[in-house]
Amino acid sequence: MKRCYFCQEKIEEIDCKNVELLHKFISGQFKIIPARRTGLCSKHQRKLAKTVKRARIMGLLPFVRK
Repeated sequence: MKRCYFCQEKIEEIDCKNVELLHKFISGQFKIIPARRTGLCSKHQRKLAKTVKRARIMGLLPFVRK
């Protein structure tokens, strides 16, 4: 079983401007990868989803692949 990346690195807040970090948890078609594949705990998976959605609205991440 994978360990939660954010718990291991002791990261509390996920910054929506940190696009390189967010790309780790997004598939090739820019979908959010589920927690069973990434190994994130439920708390950080929810924070990640909210942050990715916020970054998409800000224009930092695309919604879909062209």
